[in-house]
Order: sequence, then structure tokens, then C-alpha cells
Amino acid sequence: MHSQNIHKNPYDLDALTGSHKPLSAFVFTNKFGTKTINFSDPQAVLHLNKALLKHHYGLLEWGIPENYLCPPIPGRANYIHHLNDLISKDERIKEEVKGLDIGMGANCIYPILGAKIYNWKMTGADIDLPAVYSATKILKSNPDLENFVNIRHQKDRSNIFKGIVKEGECYNFSMCNPPFYESQEAARKANLQKRENIGSSSFPLNFGGQANELWCNGGEALFVKRMIKESVHFKTQIGWFTSLISQKQNLPKLIKQLTKLNASHQVKDMETGNKKTRLLAWRWKNW
Repeated sequence: MHSQNIHKNPYDLDALTGSHKPLSAFVFTNKFGTKTINFSDPQAVLHLNKALLKHHYGLLEWGIPENYLCPPIPGRANYIHHLNDLISKDERIKEEVKGLDIGMGANCIYPILGAKIYNWKMTGADIDLPAVYSATKILKSNPDLENFVNIRHQKDRSNIFKGIVKEGECYNFSMCNPPFYESQEAARKANLQKRENIGSSSFPLNFGGQANELWCNGGEALFVKRMIKESVHFKTQIGWFTSLISQKQNLPKLIKQLTKLNASHQVKDMETGNKKTRLLAWRWKNW
């Protein structure tokens, strides 16, 4: 985990329940004498997130609609810190940093963390209208965020940046956590395996996530390939284009595409607990 990540140490559940009392209903002492929660319980994880956001980032209210992804806060913060490392090396960065989150989701977590941790001005975009409504509701519940976060609806599913990045706008970076699975069936099987791994049969197969959050035709590889292709048309408006790459085997084909297009690129390995992922970043000479 990134050295600047405030979540690099174990959760202080006493402090967290002090900030968000409903979490206490889900805390228990395990056989090792350690206080914990049942991470297979969606409600327990939801209230853990509420507590983390209240305690560490001062959010007044945060929530998501039923059946939407509930993001792990430490991993999301990790992406933000690694992004800061990336853009901090850019001499063209002025006092104000502007970022674009492609597929912000109903939780709006990346724009929130970018604003709270580094005072970035963030724009979040999503194709899902209920997600846009949810993110807007979060902003209205936290007035201090409204000057830092802007929400936009992507009306055309065939576009990624087009229709979101306006003429004359410039961003220091874009970020994305792309849909992972290639199909609904692949997502269902993965959720089934996840439930078996944690030894729980008392919770639904889908722990959260709408179709557009979990899967798209071609999975993350095709989605990021589309993003790379479209990014060429916004090379003077966005400094670093970035995306999480969960499947390491997808990297060679993406790097091959970037090399063919003569884009400079780099890959950063990231770890959060037992989960490993990668940050793929690329930019164009025109920036």
C-alpha cells in the first residue's frame, strides 16, 4: 500500500464506531481476540465505508442505492496517491489540479477522495443516470464538496471522453476503474466463487454492482483499448490518461497498442492487502 495512504494500518474500529455508531452493530471479536466485521456482509461493509469517510475525510453523509458497487476505500485511496506521484513530476502543473473520473459510479468515490486528500477539482462522468443522481445527492449532502466536484452524464455509450470533455477544457489527468468482466455470466461465476471462498451461503451471489459497473463486451481489455483509441482526439486537453488494469495478461496487448500509436507510457504495480492491480498511464507529445 502507498506510504501516504492513511489506511495502511489496521482499522481502528473503536475510533470508527465513535464516528459512526451504526457500525458497532456489525463489530465482533474473532477467535484471535481481534475486533473485526464480517466482510461478506454487504451492510457491514457499507457501514464500514460510512465510518471511514466520516472519520478520515469529514463526510457528513454518504450512501449508495441498493445493488450498486460498494467500493473498498483503502484501494481507492491508493489509486489517488499513485496518481499524485505521477502528476507531481509534471512541471506544467499549476496550483490547481483538475482530474476526470470515467465511470465514477453511484458512490462517486474517486472524485470525493481526490477533493478531500489533495484538493483536486474533479469531474465525474457516468453512463448510468441513477448513478449520476446518486453522486449528485452525495454532493448536496456535503456542501464543502460542491466547489470541488462536478458531475456529468455520458449520454452516448459508444463514447468515453467525447460528450464529457468540453471544448477548451483541460485536465491534468483522467482516471478509470473499467468494467472487469466480459459478460454477465462471467461476473455471476466470479461472484459464486467469491462466496465459496469466504465460506458464506447466507448472502446473495451479487454483493453489489450494476451490469455497467461489472462487465462490458470484451471486458477491461477492450474497454481500455477503446479508451486509448479515443484519447488520441483529446491529447491536447488531458495530460495523463490512466486506467486500472486488474488482469495482468491484458497489459502486453495494451502496451503494444500504445507503442504503435507512439504514446509514452508507464505501468505502476499497486497492492492493497492481498489484492494486486496495476495502473497503466499514457500521454501524447502534444500535451
